[in-house]
Amino acid sequence: MAQFHFVEDYEALVSQLLHDHPLDEAMSLAVGGDYERVGAIESAILAYAGLRDGDIVFDLGCGSGRLAHALGRRHRIDYYGTDVVQALLDYAAKKSPANYRFKLNRELSIPMLPHSVDIACAFSVFTHLLQAESYVYLREMRRALKPGGRIVFSFLEFAAPEHWSVFKDTLANQHKGVNGHLNMFMERSAIDSWCERLGYERVEFIDGDAAPWGGEPLWQSLAILRKP
Repeated sequence: MAQFHFVEDYEALVSQLLHDHPLDEAMSLAVGGDYERVGAIESAILAYAGLRDGDIVFDLGCGSGRLAHALGRRHRIDYYGTDVVQALLDYAAKKSPANYRFKLNRELSIPMLPHSVDIACAFSVFTHLLQAESYVYLREMRRALKPGGRIVFSFLEFAAPEHWSVFKDTLANQHKGVNGHLNMFMERSAIDSWCERLGYERVEFIDGDAAPWGGEPLWQSLAILRKP
């Protein structure tokens, strides 16, 4: 399988952050900052999507364990997280319950058995992948999900005014000739089309500035899909 196009960039970024900052600060910055706050929001989103104690959760692009740390404080679950940088996974394991499992995975696949996962999630992951890569991951997630299992993922969309600043930053880097991280936008019509082809039911779209779970919004748009 093809490896990710940005592995070396992320390894270099994490190495530089660890050089410039104390460990906890570096690991928070590596996933965008606000480690505790955003982790709590993501945990609340999964609960809103149907997470229950005893569930098996798969977290694609788990980073330094922001979500895993929050879930461990609130739920009794089995958790499996993957990422492309080993230093992030090592930190995530230290911040999470002992039964949580973390694995380095740099392929377009998911290391889970068929029909073994209750909820799969990808927060701020498809926002940095090519569309074909996201599609393959959604196909892999469907294989891994139990019947009735759900996927929750965040995405950027041009229809959301609060996401325009991300595109402006991308444009600015383009004008400067700087190769920044890939920022990929995804439209709801495309997600619906993928659902039809992959055999998902779309449960709900949630605007980035909405928080039907109560509390704070995530500020990225959300899709909740269900395997029939």
